[in-house]
Amino acid sequence: MAVLPSSTGDLFGHVTAAKASLYRRILEVFAAAKRQFQLQLRPEDVMSAAQWEGMPPTSEELQEALDQLVVWGNLQAQHDMSRVSTLEDFYRKRLMYRLTAGGVAVEAGLEVFVETLAKRGELQSVALDDIRAELIALSRLARDAPPDVAKIHGTLRALIQRFQELANNAEAFMASLARTIELQRGEVEAVLEFKARLIDYLQRFVGDLVTRSGQIAEHLRALAPYESELLGTAAERDARDAAPEGGQHFSAAVTARLTDWQERWRGLRRWFLAESGQRPQAELLRASALSAIPQLLQAVSLIHERRAGRSDRAADFRRLAIWFAQTDTESQAHQLWRAAFGLSPARHLALAVEDEVAGGSTRWRDAPTAPIHPRLRERGELPSRGAPPKIIDRSRERAELAAMVAAETSQTEAARQHLIQLGHTRLSDMGLLDARTFRLFLMLLGEALASQTTPDQPVERLTSDGSLSIRLIPLEPESRAIIETELGRFSGRDYRVLILPA
Repeated sequence: MAVLPSSTGDLFGHVTAAKASLYRRILEVFAAAKRQFQLQLRPEDVMSAAQWEGMPPTSEELQEALDQLVVWGNLQAQHDMSRVSTLEDFYRKRLMYRLTAGGVAVEAGLEVFVETLAKRGELQSVALDDIRAELIALSRLARDAPPDVAKIHGTLRALIQRFQELANNAEAFMASLARTIELQRGEVEAVLEFKARLIDYLQRFVGDLVTRSGQIAEHLRALAPYESELLGTAAERDARDAAPEGGQHFSAAVTARLTDWQERWRGLRRWFLAESGQRPQAELLRASALSAIPQLLQAVSLIHERRAGRSDRAADFRRLAIWFAQTDTESQAHQLWRAAFGLSPARHLALAVEDEVAGGSTRWRDAPTAPIHPRLRERGELPSRGAPPKIIDRSRERAELAAMVAAETSQTEAARQHLIQLGHTRLSDMGLLDARTFRLFLMLLGEALASQTTPDQPVERLTSDGSLSIRLIPLEPESRAIIETELGRFSGRDYRVLILPA
């Protein structure tokens, strides 16, 4: 005979109750038991299986918590008849508990809630490769005759699902990056260790995004003639599972699902292709990731300045607030206030005061006017006594930094001049490129290819900083260019290329 709960309208009541921790430990045991296909638990089973915080509850406290969860509707109680051997055992209260349907739904919802909050955004370079592979497979399926409907539908679903994961994770990462950049409040050593890894992470993703986004855009343009047919095929296959709602239910279901597929496909195209005069989202993401690197370096430079000896006024005030909180009496607080902000007699300035009748204990507002040294009035400081303070000579460090900056600038300028001096040439005739020249050329090539609308379209574009202009003229589709670099071989379709100063 089941004991039904008196109320099932407050399934989330245990989350905000006074003993929320106790209730959650109990329900976690029942959730784990359900995953292990255990239908019912006794109070002693809950007591032994739960992971209590601190001292475990008494049997009476556990029984009260179980009864309260039954009242809220999370658990269902049932008499335990399996251990009845005498008449006294029959009349003794022995109950077994199980999760109700509402309790199962609450546990599933809380699990998703916790996972969503704990999930960290990330920039998924692997997702770009997966999207490219799915587009290649979809392009092959689109040209098959007759079309394989099941494979087309499955490939489209995998493509859209992977793209949604990429977009959602990238959005979450960029939203949290602003909070991540505020590293000057953390531990210095942890910040300096994290800085290099984060910058390397951003640079690696930006490099993959430049390369993969151009390839994905090319495949999307190649699929443009087949879009309607592919999306219509997927919509019809989805509509087969629609519940009947009348004579025209199938056509209505096809229309509704086709609208959903078209909306998702437009989102995919806008991520990698420039449409309606708007920049693609992949380019905006790259710009956001690149702008985060200087902000991170600025945060780290603030830490270096603090370590070099500059004062942190915010930290000083926080420390002063702690001292105020630790005072025992109001008199001590007033004394600390006078010591911190200088609201005490003016005799501490060691000025030449004509009237020495007033002692050092006279309050400053009751003491006679004291003459102020001109330097104190103008600069807020008194002339120093004794030897002047030692000044740390940082000329050597500044010279080293200046030399490093000059060397990097010289190398970058040499790479620019090398690309400019090549003139109007083919990719296959560029010769051996060093690492810095190849990185600069790869950035220029990625920006140019990203602005193409068709693979055979000539393109000319300025760089993002406006310093260089690159012009690309595609050669035959079967042409091949191999560029030897210090980092390896770079191969692809051959182009005529001209790089000029803007």
